[in-house]
Formats: sequence, structure tokens, C-alpha cells
Amino acid sequence: MFTDTQSYIQQLGSISSMQDFNELALALFRYQAKYCSVYNQFIQELGIHPTKIQAIEEIPFLPIEVFKSHEVQTDHFEAQAIFTSSGTTGMSTSQHFVRDLSLYEWSFFQAFEQAYHKNSTWDDWCILALLPSYMERSGSSLIYMAEKMVDRTQHNGSGFYLNADEALFAAINQAKSQGKKVLLLGVTFALLAIAERQQVDFDGVVVMETGGMKGMRKEMVREELHGFLQSRMTVPAIHSEYGMTELLSQAYSKGQGVFEAPPWMRVMIRQVDDPFGWETHGKTGGVNIIDLANRDSCAFIATSDLGRVSLDGSFEILGRFDHADVRGCNLLLA
Repeated sequence: MFTDTQSYIQQLGSISSMQDFNELALALFRYQAKYCSVYNQFIQELGIHPTKIQAIEEIPFLPIEVFKSHEVQTDHFEAQAIFTSSGTTGMSTSQHFVRDLSLYEWSFFQAFEQAYHKNSTWDDWCILALLPSYMERSGSSLIYMAEKMVDRTQHNGSGFYLNADEALFAAINQAKSQGKKVLLLGVTFALLAIAERQQVDFDGVVVMETGGMKGMRKEMVREELHGFLQSRMTVPAIHSEYGMTELLSQAYSKGQGVFEAPPWMRVMIRQVDDPFGWETHGKTGGVNIIDLANRDSCAFIATSDLGRVSLDGSFEILGRFDHADVRGCNLLLA
């Protein structure tokens, strides 16, 4: 059921209801509980027997910090890629071992298409990437995704831009004159740098920030950040991409910081003072993610983010825990 990538992709693509999602999530849980040694150890430490899990709310979520100290693999394999998180000197970084890159590519292409291809195709887009901190290191899953998306547009202006404002502006104007849709995908501090240098007219451009200052600048609250970028770039909204090294799926916001996940990804909110309790809709708590594209690592991750989920399944990210308090996980001490 899980060993053939193309068959599994078909299962992900056929999810059309919450029941479909829940059934596949439970099946994947039982598979990973058996064949992912790190996850199996975590479950054993909690005193949970996988066969007794009958609902996704009962599934134990692996603390995201474990990706920094252990090789999280479901069944051992030779990875086609090892994605790593960014970090300052001396910090441990996460590693995500990817058995089959075609699964990752399907996930990010499909998620973007569902969010942005309602009335367009890849040929209609010009994608410009401002990702300096990611370009300066190897192993970035975001760089891999952006490269593949740039290539798929087959537009001569699509590409990566670094310290080249005039070339970037020229590419935007050329694409707009050709009737192309333009996506400017940028790390937050790089978008801020452009906005601070000059007032620009990006009317009609999808400006999308990938979140965080990556240690380059002081963090800003979303309202302040988006308000400044909107006013300086002359756009009605700032879009956002929510993803991370430990995931193979992304959620997108088209404004106001409200994200929508693809059908094979779900965000759930745990209670701040009880990692095994759930918050009701609209309440703030810790962000847990089920990413069914994580077939070969662990699909059930307790992140260090704070957020809330609405009744329709959309979600907001409101900040991060200052210090993750993970109970019942001796793996973090190894």
C-alpha cells in the first residue's frame, strides 16, 4: 500500500473528504508506528499500543525537535536527498531524509496548482525568487522547490535574483507586458530590503513571503510587516507560504495570514499546557501537523509554532513557543 510511490500519489490525489483523509492517516500511522524506529520508540515511551488508536485525535505527534537529533526514517533506505534546516553557528539543524523526490515534487506542484491555477497553467506564470539566505547554503528544500517551479514556467525571466533590483524590476515589467502572471517569492528580510530602498509599483504581482528574518533582522509582527510591504510595493495583499524542512507539503495564504492546506495536509491545535489535549476552533495553542506526503519520515509532527484553526480548516500562525516543553519524550535527551 505504501511502498509504491506512484500508487501512493494516486491515493493522496484521490482524497476528497475528511473521511478519506482520516482513513489514510490511520493506515499510515500504523505503518509508521511499525517501520519508523524513532517513532516506534517514541510511542513505546508513551505507553501507547498502536492497535488501540482508532481516531486521528488519538495519534501521538512526534516533537519536531527530534529531527535535529535522530534520523527519522520509515523503513531504512538510501535517500535521494537530505534536506536541512537553516541555523546559526553552533545550532543543531533538522534533517529530512527523502526516499523519492518525485513524491515531494508532486506535493509542491499540486499544492501550488490547487491554490493558484484556477484559471491558469504553468505557462502563464513568471516566477522570481528572492532567497539569498537559502542560496548561500546547500540542502534547502525551499530552493529545490523554487528551482523546479522556475523550470516548469519555461519563461526566460523566471529565476533567482540576488542584489539585482534593476534586473528584477525589468523581469517583472517584461512579464507583465506579455500578459504573464508574476509571482515574487521572497524571504522576508529580502523583500523588506527592496521596500526600504525605494517605493515600487508591483501592481498585479503576487508578492509572497516565506516567513522569518533568518537571523538577519529583528522579527516583526505580521500586521506591521505586511502593512509596510503593501504600502511600499503597491499591492493589495501580501501572500505567504507555510512550510518547513520537516514537511513535504506547503500551505498558502492569499492575505491576512490565513492559510489553506492541501487535502493531504491538516493542522490541529494542541493545548499549551497539555500536549495530548486539543483546543477548540478559534482557540490558540500549539500547532500539530499531519502531512501525508511524509510517507518516508513521520507524518505526525508537533511543531514549535503557536496558531489557531477555523471551522473551515484554514489556520493562522501566531508565533512560536519560547522554549518547547515536550513531555514524555526521552528521545530529546539522547
